[in-house]
Amino acid sequence: QVQLVQSGGGLVQPGGSLRLSCATSKLVLDYYIVAWFRQAPGKDRERISCISRSDGNLTYADSVKGRFTISRDDAKNMVYLQMNSLKPEDTATYYCAADLLHCYHLPTMTSPLKYWGQGAQVTVSS
Repeated sequence: QVQLVQSGGGLVQPGGSLRLSCATSKLVLDYYIVAWFRQAPGKDRERISCISRSDGNLTYADSVKGRFTISRDDAKNMVYLQMNSLKPEDTATYYCAADLLHCYHLPTMTSPLKYWGQGAQVTVSS
């Protein structure tokens, strides 16, 4: 069974940093992609980054390039999203998700990934 358990999130001032964590299993890290998404109230879900053993890591959202970094710690079975230079427009609920795919599939997918974390609220405000 694939499980994704998120931690992190919270309230941060503009310009600050946060790290989101997604705890999973060795099976997922060996064979699945893990991606980060976010959704702000009234907006569509936005694809942020993806990582896998075969694809490395990819960042899709131009709005976060240079500020957000996806990474993994195989020893801890964790995937992280390091978020720096946060802006009020980064306020959203953030989700990690996993599926048996390649990261390069994501931009053309019309259906959601199969497994999702519970979500973490990130609020950027002074």
